[in-house]
Amino acid sequence: MSAATAPDAARPWLDDQPVQGPPVPPEWLAYYAQQQEPDRVTRFVQRIWTRSPIWAAPLALLVCMGGAIGYTMVTHPAEAGAGDAPTCLLKYTTGFVCPGCGGTRAAWYLLHGDLPAAARHHAIFAFAVPFLLYLYVAWAAKRLFRWNLPQLNLSPAVLITFVAVWAVWSVARNLPWAPFTALYV
Repeated sequence: MSAATAPDAARPWLDDQPVQGPPVPPEWLAYYAQQQEPDRVTRFVQRIWTRSPIWAAPLALLVCMGGAIGYTMVTHPAEAGAGDAPTCLLKYTTGFVCPGCGGTRAAWYLLHGDLPAAARHHAIFAFAVPFLLYLYVAWAAKRLFRWNLPQLNLSPAVLITFVAVWAVWSVARNLPWAPFTALYV
């Protein structure tokens, strides 16, 4: 008999012992046993989602990305002054560089093929763009055409590391002494 087909007696963690812990009040059990009715907004979103065609979500996201690219191309953020659109309210009022500061300029430089200038204005954004584009293409291809492109499986550790690096980089950009002053945009 193999280990996979061994009787449950060989696996003591499967015994029928009750779970030890504080008693659960009966009103809690009654509350969780009820089927909760979703609120109006949730019902509306679910109704729209089930009735919309399969291509609506990828197209909506593509339209949003196209609008952002169009806005970036029209405003020419690389030559914008402090009070010109687009402006960062935090930088305009306090002088501090926010975590997203330089992202629009980095996007403008990426759209013009200038990777060093894009990385100079927002290195984290320039690093993340190819991954974000691939995530969109893989999702849209699977949703629209049922193509199974390799998925990027981002573990919580990877995401936490990315956010931690972004936070450290954001703080380093605001430090007022060399060599950190070179990161100020």
